[in-house]
Amino acid sequence: MNSAVNLEWQPVCRLEDVFPGTGVGVRLAGGQAALFRTREDELFALDNHDPFSRANVLSRGLLGSLGGKKVVASPIYKQHFCLDSGQCLEDESVRLTVYPVRLNGSQVEVGVAV
Repeated sequence: MNSAVNLEWQPVCRLEDVFPGTGVGVRLAGGQAALFRTREDELFALDNHDPFSRANVLSRGLLGSLGGKKVVASPIYKQHFCLDSGQCLEDESVRLTVYPVRLNGSQVEVGVAV
């Protein structure tokens, strides 16, 4: 995300609401995101909308790694999306929006461009 963009930090859930190694769907102003917590306690947020199945399901995907990249595999057609960049590993023309995530105490907040 461009550093010149102003962000509004939106509280989405508590950290304990997301078990390590899983994801949850969260509502954002203007849409949805898939929020993931890795087993190493890292937090990532991407679009929840899977562009291949056209369903809001990425939060139900499986976390893993491919080629040294942390990824989520779509639960429908199994495309892999890099958690850091949103890039689809099987189709270079597809990239999801990545949202910045931070902890404010035990509250998880997602940055939305304003």
